[in-house]
Amino acid sequence: MIRRLTSICPPRARRPVLVLLLATSLLAMSAFFLLDRFPMVDTLVYRAEGAAVADGTDLYGFRVTEGKLAATYPPFAAILFVPTTWLPVGLLKAAFFAGNVALLALLVVLSWRFAGLPRRKGLMVAAVAAALWLEPVFQTLFFGQVNLALACLILWDLGRDDRAPGKGVALGVAAGIKLTPAVFIVYLLVTGRIKAGLTALAAFAGSVLLGVFVLPGASVDFWTRRLFETDRVGKTWIIDNQSLQGLVTRVLHTTDSGWVWPLAAAVCGGAALWLARRAHLTPGRGDRWGVTITAGTALLVSPISWSHHFVWCVPVIAVLVASGYQRTALAVTVVFASRSLWLVPHQGDMDLHMAWWQQPLASPYAVVTLVLFAAAAWQLRTPAPLTDAAVPRAQPRSAPPEPAGHL
Repeated sequence: MIRRLTSICPPRARRPVLVLLLATSLLAMSAFFLLDRFPMVDTLVYRAEGAAVADGTDLYGFRVTEGKLAATYPPFAAILFVPTTWLPVGLLKAAFFAGNVALLALLVVLSWRFAGLPRRKGLMVAAVAAALWLEPVFQTLFFGQVNLALACLILWDLGRDDRAPGKGVALGVAAGIKLTPAVFIVYLLVTGRIKAGLTALAAFAGSVLLGVFVLPGASVDFWTRRLFETDRVGKTWIIDNQSLQGLVTRVLHTTDSGWVWPLAAAVCGGAALWLARRAHLTPGRGDRWGVTITAGTALLVSPISWSHHFVWCVPVIAVLVASGYQRTALAVTVVFASRSLWLVPHQGDMDLHMAWWQQPLASPYAVVTLVLFAAAAWQLRTPAPLTDAAVPRAQPRSAPPEPAGHL
């Protein structure tokens, strides 16, 4: 679609038009945020975490913003947030907004390269302008989250050659900030990249040890207590939670799914990692599919995956386009741009009283991830053939000369 739009303009006019498109998109989003006074509540939590480290106060004892939000990340993340206390709140919000826009542009570039798409600067600019309005990206900017930074760290690291020095360090750091990326370490190990996997594991362990060294009390508190307090993060059954647990609790109309969710998560996680390994080992698929399947696995099996955690939709769409599934890519784009989860009744406890036909609308990201898993499993049921360029045709040892004029 974007390619067709850009083809309407003469070549010399395309770049100004695309820059204008991006500027208009940013101005529209900025105006929307200004009307809501740039809430960016998660940025305020990060600032409070940094202040707790700098002032030596209880890291997991404070509550900030009207929502009474608390710190939920490991102590290592709080240490990294200390510089957020150096800026006034207004300037900090502006910096986070601008930084996240830059990180989105970087994620588009990394996704483009990772998927193997031909480099087209005009299309990449248009993609950034459009990606701003994908619900997970929009919510990340709205809340002032770190999702885009983590996705960039992981995708950059996994997109490097397996022999690249220090491969795995950035992944380990991402896991140290927020535990969910640790699933990618498992992916490296099950695909036989032991060195990179152990490097990532060492980097993650280093982040934990740094937290213990700087904040020993907070580290004991987090790793023995706060880590297991899911309700501290938020209610698992609200539509904001697009993980498998959120889907299960809403389908069962209960706040406690009992053994159903752990069993479903274990089965789904194991099957998806096996699928990711198979994708990595299948010619023509490789890490393009393996990494995106692993990203979906991490988001599904996590107890809570807020809708803004699904910024991985950007590389997923790029991989689908590069793999030749343009219609599927368009359908996935529509799902992540439609905001159907906010259209169903969800005030109070209405999340637990939805009709069966409302369930897919309330859990679109979990559903589309499971559908993509099923489609990938179907595509990988037999190894994909190598291209003619990758497999030179064998020639007879003594092939007879072809007659002159043979076509």
